[in-house]
Amino acid sequence: MTVEPQKPVPVVYKNVKLECGYRMDLLVESRIVVELKSVESLAAIHEAIILTYLRLSGHRLGLLMNFSVNVL
Repeated sequence: MTVEPQKPVPVVYKNVKLECGYRMDLLVESRIVVELKSVESLAAIHEAIILTYLRLSGHRLGLLMNFSVNVL
């Protein structure tokens, strides 16, 4: 199994490419974007972040995991 931590996500805006606009927490098997959080409760911004990573990277699968809870 391959896991790439802190995988850069390039951003292209008006023909300008920023090589590292964002960083995904983990990319598993070059297919699954994993966003890790440790917050009291997830907010809409957390969902928006992973959806942005999916859109920019072209991946279709993502997990948003919060480790600040009793049961995952």
